[in-house]
Amino acid sequence: MSQPVPLFDTYKNFQFLTRHNLDGELPAVLAAFERFANPTEAMDDYSVVKLFLKSYAANQATFNSYRTHVERLLLWSLLVCKKPILHLRRQDAEAFLEFCLNPPDNWVGPVTKSRFIRIGGRKKADSDTFVINPDWRPFNYTVSKATRKLADETESGMPEIQAYQMSQTTIAQVFTVCGSFYQFCIDEDYTDANPFRAVKQKSRYKQSVVSQVTSRSLTQLQWEFVIETAEQMAEQEPEFHERTLFILTTLFSMYLRVSDLTGRDNWQPTMGSFKKAGDNWWFHVVGKGNKAAKVSVRDSYLPYLVRYRSTLGLTDLPYPGEQTPLLSALDGRTGLSGRRIRELVQMVFDAACARMIAEGLQEDCDALRAASLHWLRHTSATLDAPFRDMKDLQADLRHESLSTTQDSYYDSLDDQRASSIKAIPIKGR
Repeated sequence: MSQPVPLFDTYKNFQFLTRHNLDGELPAVLAAFERFANPTEAMDDYSVVKLFLKSYAANQATFNSYRTHVERLLLWSLLVCKKPILHLRRQDAEAFLEFCLNPPDNWVGPVTKSRFIRIGGRKKADSDTFVINPDWRPFNYTVSKATRKLADETESGMPEIQAYQMSQTTIAQVFTVCGSFYQFCIDEDYTDANPFRAVKQKSRYKQSVVSQVTSRSLTQLQWEFVIETAEQMAEQEPEFHERTLFILTTLFSMYLRVSDLTGRDNWQPTMGSFKKAGDNWWFHVVGKGNKAAKVSVRDSYLPYLVRYRSTLGLTDLPYPGEQTPLLSALDGRTGLSGRRIRELVQMVFDAACARMIAEGLQEDCDALRAASLHWLRHTSATLDAPFRDMKDLQADLRHESLSTTQDSYYDSLDDQRASSIKAIPIKGR
């Protein structure tokens, strides 16, 4: 088995990496891909994991914890299982958990302070190079203070190394982080399966796992900055960013996934996907599992649809059976890739961050840096929940289970529920 190597840098350096390409990675990391059986496949897997970690990059402690566990999974999939990380299934998830309980000796070492070693002068310079720390290991054994002190008093001065043991709490963390990674990939349409969710509920790996649904969404203030930024970009460069504004508002207004804009093998979205019935507009879509559905179109979205169509020289609103592609490249080619759509949305997020910093809203900017395209769906549903019937929101989100909608978006109303009873007296009403 090949020796595992670190792939992700420190929190500080990770912040400077770009989301959708490998331009900022250390040469040592890029060279490490050549150690794997399929370097291109390894780079693709790494890129997906990097996007996942980017969504947790607003908090250093969370980033460090998530990096530890998902990096182990990535290395295990490449070196041990030898399958793409997005192709893992339940049996693979269980095999990985077993591996974590009893990793081989060459995967375990003492705690090291650095993943990469800088080669250069005392002061950091652009010409310095970084190499992989040969002492780094994915798993670390720890030595208690008392054991170290005892070792210092012996002739050898070396503490006795104990066998690696993973606590039940850490196993629960592995389960949570890896499950979150696959849920992220499902949300972003990279895969349809979460192998860790499929592990049996009563399995010993789940003994300490508490199920929790975390909705990643922007605050009202952050969303206002994002939409206003997109509008400003569209006004300044309409030939380029009217399309960006249309993408942003379309994703947000109808709780769409990126695949709802890019299409599928048997379906491509067109302007004719918007259909009017009576006084109401609907967006017809073929979603996950090739399930056809229709999503409500709010009145406040229609002006954005009209202004985008006007830039294309089209009538104000779509007509029945219209085959104009919903999105096209600037050179006229039909459709946009999911990656390109994500890049355009990220461009807006970055510009909104710059505006926030200029107005002294550093903390709001830091939180926005963690956002991805799929946050628009969560944000819209979270902001709409107080004003919509739960079943109506479920239908437009296309959740199979009402409990999914309730757990994700209506538990957030607990504070409102609690405050409504605080001032009600027991007597004397």
